[in-house]
Amino acid sequence: MTSQASDRTRVFGIAGHSGMGKTTLLERLLPELRARGLTVSLIKHSHKDIEIDRPGKDSYRLREAGCHEVLLLGNQRWALMHELRGAPEPELDELLGHMQACDLVLVEGFKGGNFPKLEVWRAEPGREPLAGSWPGIIGIASDGPLPDGVPPGLEPLELADIGAIADFALRHAARR
Repeated sequence: MTSQASDRTRVFGIAGHSGMGKTTLLERLLPELRARGLTVSLIKHSHKDIEIDRPGKDSYRLREAGCHEVLLLGNQRWALMHELRGAPEPELDELLGHMQACDLVLVEGFKGGNFPKLEVWRAEPGREPLAGSWPGIIGIASDGPLPDGVPPGLEPLELADIGAIADFALRHAARR
């Protein structure tokens, strides 16, 4: 078993409005990073109530009965569920402390976190880029021309150029 996230672990974020293609980009980026020999993990922040357990299952029943944490182990994977029970959502640094050592942790969400991020942006009526209003956005990947008002200094990237996006992420990823 590997140890918790170490000094070698670097963090890089993928940001953007819902429906812009963040998950699609991550699905294409992960094989590229793995092909470069990197061990990559992901933290995804959702504002929705997530449920990875089902009513009626033993783990669900015990969690509902009051367990603080439930760890499920199967023959292909394990998952740790931690109940907040009204406590505030943990900060990114706390969650990183639960991660196993790896080369890179990609983070989707955590809009207030001041770590380097790439925004995924597609032209959509009524949707302005997040760059300039979210901290840490240093680049913007798009499948078309960027709108007026994008803050100066952002590195523009082609959304289809996964190699360039991987290079950008590795060049700017922050040490934990």
